[in-house]
Order: sequence, then structure tokens, then C-alpha cells
Amino acid sequence: MQYRLLGKSGLAVSELCLGTMTFGNTTSESDSIEMINRFMDRGGNFLDTANVYVSGRSEEIVGKAIKDRRSDVVLATKVRFPVAEHVNGGGVSRKHIMDAVEASLKRLQTDYIDVYQVHVWDHATPIEETLRTLDDLVTSGKVRYIGCSNFFAWQLMKSLACSDMNRYVRFISIQPQYSLVSREMDREMFSLCLEENVGIIPWAPLGGGFLTGRYNREEPSSGRLTSKAGESSWKNRATEANFSVLEAVQSAAIELDKTPSQVALNWLLQRQGITSPIFGASTLEQFEDDMGASGWTMPEEVWNRLDEVSALPSEYPNRFIEKFRRPGLTKASN
Repeated sequence: MQYRLLGKSGLAVSELCLGTMTFGNTTSESDSIEMINRFMDRGGNFLDTANVYVSGRSEEIVGKAIKDRRSDVVLATKVRFPVAEHVNGGGVSRKHIMDAVEASLKRLQTDYIDVYQVHVWDHATPIEETLRTLDDLVTSGKVRYIGCSNFFAWQLMKSLACSDMNRYVRFISIQPQYSLVSREMDREMFSLCLEENVGIIPWAPLGGGFLTGRYNREEPSSGRLTSKAGESSWKNRATEANFSVLEAVQSAAIELDKTPSQVALNWLLQRQGITSPIFGASTLEQFEDDMGASGWTMPEEVWNRLDEVSALPSEYPNRFIEKFRRPGLTKASN
């Protein structure tokens, strides 16, 4: 397992991050704890959860699993979505963040959270209020670093500017949906993260299971892709463009003697700017398959082939800006 610094920080995280959204739901408590133990025994140190996963049950299982190995773990969780029916039961107001962090700490059986993430932008709360509250949590020691998830590029840049202007702590990472079948952040977010040194920890790196090779062109009767709505619905995933990507992944898997999941994850590991893809597993067999993405290097020609088939179409303003790029000039390194 290799390690990488998370954004503009000295925090070293493993190149794979174990996601825990299934823990306590499709994954039993015993299997969940076994996954965490196997992950850590092989050098993995980065775990991601959220206070809304299985109504807090995921955090409880994670806390139980790591309580005797807490200092070995970089623990990330999130706040934003409603956890109570009253009007202040969600969002990222000062009140809700303060309530939510205490509840998460209790479930996780820990005194601190390594990376506390805003799960999605809150249009109702001024970003200054959110960042001031997160800054206070870092000062108090209950949180070590902060991150965000599911932001537009302008929302991330506004947050970074607010932190800089007020001398608050900065978001060191963003957690977006990103995979070979979901590269929307290439339009603006990716270049922003590279410019501002914000770590990228993608969720759904296998396209909600689409890139595992378990699906064909017939609509499935079981599994995550049977959902009628949401990011991993069959309607969203089963496009001609995505099937072209899947066929390329399957071809590469045969060529490299790997599984499709390992190919799709390894492509991300070699993508400039990606820190740690967040993979999840419902079974120990899926976990072992995904862990096989680490420890090898994809040949450049195969990587380029997958990059080309999955790339977004040429769009304005990117194609216009590219036309007038100054040839032979590069920015001096800092």
C-alpha cells in the first residue's frame, strides 16, 4: 500500500480509502469489522463514513472496530443531511454542526475526528458561519482537518477564499463522484483542485457497481443498479457511452489478467490529482477483489486508451482556452 499527502497538509493517507456506507446494512457487523481489520493489516489507514449512513449505525461499527487502534487510523466522517425532524436537524449551521459532531464522536467512541467533511453545500447557511464553526472545532481539538463533498467549483473556491480572508482553516479535500463513467468534474473542479492543492477522494469509483463487469445490457433484477432514481440508477448508468467504457475496461482486464474492478480502480490510482478512491464492499469477496487494485502499475498505453474512451466531449470554454494556450510555457513550481 502506498501513501499520499491529503491536499495542502502533512496528513498521509493510504492510496485506497475504505468506504463504510454498507456497514450495518448489506454488510453485517462481523464482516464490516473483518474488512477494517484486513484493510489495516495490509497498510490501509484511511476510513470514510458519515453520520447518516444507516442512521448512524455505520459510525457505531467503525468506532467499535478501531477503538483499540485509533492512532493508526485517519478517520473521516460527514455532516449536513437531516438526522432529526426539527427545523435545525440538518444543514451546516453552527447549531447543527455542534450537535452533530458530538453525536458522531459518541458513536465513533473517539475524542477527535481526523477529517470532518461538509456532505453537500447548504444554501440556507452563510459559508462564513460554517467555516467559523469548523475552525473552532479544529482549535478545540475535536477535529483535525476539514473537507467538503459534492460541491460546485464556485462553491469550493468561495469557501477557500473565505477561509483565506478570515484566517480560518481551509478545506484540504473534496469528495466528489468520479470514475471512468462519471468524469463531470473534469470540466472545472479538477483543475481547481490541482491549482489550490485540494485532495480528491472520489466516491463511487466503480460507477455504483457498473464497472465491476457483473452487468450486461439487460436491466438487472437485483443489486444496486436496480434503483429507479439516484446516481446509480440503471437509467443513469446504462448509456451507450458508458457501455463503451465498460467494454474497454473488460478488454483491459483480460489483457492485464486483472478483474474489471481492479482495472477501474487502478486507473484512478494513476490519475494525476486523485489522492484516494473510496471503495466500498458488501461482501468479503468484493473487498478482496477491490484490494487487488493496489500494488501494480497499469501500462501507459492501456491507461491512455481508457482515458480516451471515457473522456468528456470537447466543450466550451475548454476547447476555446486550449486553442490559445501559450506553447512551450509552464508555470514555475513553488
